[in-house]
Amino acid sequence: MGDALVIGAGIGGLTAAAALAGRGWTVTVCERAPSIEPVGAGLAIAPNALRALDTIGIGDRVRERAALQGVAGVRRASGGWLSRTSVEAAQARFGDPIVLLQRATVVELLAGLLPSGALRLNTAVHDVDASSGRVSTDAGELRADLVVAADGIRSAVRRVLFPGHPDPVYSGTTAWRFVVSGRGIAAGALTGAESWGRGQVFGVMPLAGDEVYCYATATVPSGTGHADPAEEKAELLRRFGTWHAPIPALVERADPARVIRSDVFFMDTPLPAFHRGRVALLGDAAHSMTPNLGQGACQAIEDAVTLAHHVSAGGSVERGLAAYTRDRLPRTTAIVRRSAAINRLTRWSNPLAVAVRDGVMSLAGLAGPTAALRQADAAFNWWPPA
Repeated sequence: MGDALVIGAGIGGLTAAAALAGRGWTVTVCERAPSIEPVGAGLAIAPNALRALDTIGIGDRVRERAALQGVAGVRRASGGWLSRTSVEAAQARFGDPIVLLQRATVVELLAGLLPSGALRLNTAVHDVDASSGRVSTDAGELRADLVVAADGIRSAVRRVLFPGHPDPVYSGTTAWRFVVSGRGIAAGALTGAESWGRGQVFGVMPLAGDEVYCYATATVPSGTGHADPAEEKAELLRRFGTWHAPIPALVERADPARVIRSDVFFMDTPLPAFHRGRVALLGDAAHSMTPNLGQGACQAIEDAVTLAHHVSAGGSVERGLAAYTRDRLPRTTAIVRRSAAINRLTRWSNPLAVAVRDGVMSLAGLAGPTAALRQADAAFNWWPPA
């Protein structure tokens, strides 16, 4: 097919490299970090992303790691259910589970698909020429028939391709993530649930092997994190220490050094295209979103297999990239907007507004377990291009 250079070895970049290699491209992946071992955090692989992973041969290996079962949904800070469904109902509706697993596990599976020598660590990219495919790196100048920029939310390549386009904006929320042992906590207490309070959210997601992925958000000004990890844990305890069980116990178990805090930014103004010349943008570089739908990594995976399909379908690279933009820009724009709308709901802190929000959610929940699932139809009912 030709030479493809992928910038960034995150979930989207590795999926793109694997998908392209599987279609006959000679692939090089440039990663500026010295390793691709991500810090401990969980990742949701929804049915749409599982179907995409099927096209590169690892969908079933991810399904094998499914740990969620039984009741799931949204709760109050006190523990009462606002909206409830079940993992079994989700699988029946979409034909696949939602698999929660450590991000490192997905990275390992994807990296195992790369050809020997394809990954170049400690190799930062400094400049890209979209028309020629020339890329300036720490290792010198490289040239490729196709360049895939999966270099994240602060993508330098995006700024080169679309100078002057607005950067991602602050969502109004900061987020914490950590993984702890769930051993000794009653199995019934470890349901897959997200609990909503006044301007705050706490998620509890069981993983395989007695581990639990926890995440939390709060409505605060950006840049207010703590330099001392112990202070981050103390803030979590102040915010969530009185919430329903097992949230306080899970926070207590957190290793302060492994609590990740990051302000949440998203692409409020969509790009005019996801490509220019021989260069494609993918994942957060193209359409960063808030985490409220759990679709950030899933959409990057969709991008990757769709891109590989179009640029390998015959014809010029530029023609394939134009088809990639036509496929992906409308879908990801809608999901970014939907996720941002949910983010705004979680930020409400006025007691009256919160009471109205919770009342509406409770009434919707009375319609049965499929009511919550219908909200996911647009995201989950996607199949890779044939």
